[in-house]
Amino acid sequence: MPAYNAARTLQRTFDELPHAQIDKVILVDDGSHDETVELARRLGLTVFVHVRNFGYGANQKTCYTEALRSGATIVAMVHPDYQYDPRILPDLLRPIECGEADVVFGSRLRGVPGQSALRQGMPWWKYVSNRALTWLENRVFGLHLSEFHTGYRVYARRALEHVNFQSNADGFIFDQEIVAQFVECDLRISEVSVPVRYFPEASSASFRASTGYGAGILLLLFRYILHRSGLAPSRQFSCHAGRYVPAG
Repeated sequence: MPAYNAARTLQRTFDELPHAQIDKVILVDDGSHDETVELARRLGLTVFVHVRNFGYGANQKTCYTEALRSGATIVAMVHPDYQYDPRILPDLLRPIECGEADVVFGSRLRGVPGQSALRQGMPWWKYVSNRALTWLENRVFGLHLSEFHTGYRVYARRALEHVNFQSNADGFIFDQEIVAQFVECDLRISEVSVPVRYFPEASSASFRASTGYGAGILLLLFRYILHRSGLAPSRQFSCHAGRYVPAG
């Protein structure tokens, strides 16, 4: 759980996790000013605390490093802001457990029967920009995903071990940089439809922050194109142990 000022929603998120299928819950606090750390400790979570706010990407780096260090075979990122439903985590775990995928995204835009991200409260400008950026990312990465910008993700241990996620940005663009790394390592990416909640306590980037994020994605795609073409190879996109060959 990458956390920042999540005290109002952490309890609900934790309570609804499928604990029978989880060995350990790790929370990394990124310099919160509320009671997130105290509550997490009362709930019995394994807690790591950043001395200040380093950023969403930096938070994930600590999350994955500590999860791998603890011996995790599958690592699930669940935001403690209760925006994504923790109860459906088994649906995201299943493709990895069955050996069908190395990475699974919980997509808000894949088409949950009778629901849509817009009806669930996603701002229209976010929906439009998400669709546009996803179309462009599919073209560059050669994928066919319905969404790249979800915060509900599950990774096989071997996927995280084959990419240099520590070289990624400390901000929100981390999520897309790690996708570029997965693509370069030929990892199998799957997605599962998930509902989403929008309410005051749930985290949501502002229009200004989203604009900067979109510009960062365009720059990333340009850098990745240069890397794949051989014009400007980047060690950031290199696999740790050569290209990963899926078992079986």
